[in-house]
Amino acid sequence: MTHDHRPFGRLLTAMVSPFRADGSLDIEGAARLAAYLVDEQANDALVINGTTGESPTTTDAEKEQLIRAVVEAVGDRAKVVAGVGTNDTSHTIELATAAEKAGAQGLLVVTPYYNKPPQAGLIRHFTAVADATGLPMLVYDIPHRAGIAIATETLVRLAEHSRIVGVKDAKGDLVGTSWVTSRTDLAFYCGDDPLTLPLLALGAVGLVGTSTHLCGPDAQEMIRAYESGDTGTALALHRRLLPIFTGIFRSPGTILVKAALAAKGLPAGPVRSPLVDATEAEMAQLRQDCEAAGLPL
Repeated sequence: MTHDHRPFGRLLTAMVSPFRADGSLDIEGAARLAAYLVDEQANDALVINGTTGESPTTTDAEKEQLIRAVVEAVGDRAKVVAGVGTNDTSHTIELATAAEKAGAQGLLVVTPYYNKPPQAGLIRHFTAVADATGLPMLVYDIPHRAGIAIATETLVRLAEHSRIVGVKDAKGDLVGTSWVTSRTDLAFYCGDDPLTLPLLALGAVGLVGTSTHLCGPDAQEMIRAYESGDTGTALALHRRLLPIFTGIFRSPGTILVKAALAAKGLPAGPVRSPLVDATEAEMAQLRQDCEAAGLPL
């Protein structure tokens, strides 16, 4: 099956979901943040309702509100990809169909977590979700959260589906990724910020980032430089950005991204339990990491 080489552009950010001080959803803030990420942080697309968006703690109704607000805010300037993955196939299908109705232009579906289905179950799950809408879909391979990896042969099988167009790859298995990119035309997007450059060398087409709330233009430039053959510039950018690529994950990325956005006067608000907001010590370290990357807060 032939797929679009780069269905969602080069750079996507898994956007945080802004909340008000009382913990309620800040829809106006979400629209403003989405516009900032597209217009000032060089994103080609945004992932809404991913783990970075605290999807485990937002309701289905809130998820739909967020998609509608972001679609309206970014218009035709960027694509909106909706995170709809759960560990229940029927619920995932419900979220996928709701996201399509709300205007999303793509889906991100994580490996079912905690219940650890066998590979045959993964094929059935991802295929059922892909069959349920007309939207292009990325499967999200992140075994350190889901508990299981999507096997190479499973990814090859999934590539046969016309709407399964790519992978958000956070597996850290460079050999496995090499085999899949050599045997399919799935669009691989790095799902682990500091591994972006190595994955580009294996055939990846871009990044779904977390640190890219703060370093989008530089990450976009790194990808473009590598693609144009200027590997020296790409490597220099990779090395400069390493402090923020890695530092944003000293705590769960959502926590530190929200702290950084608040420091910049952008919509963010608190995190929802069971996450906790950044401490003063974590914030001081984040400022050091951003400074080291040439991106002072």
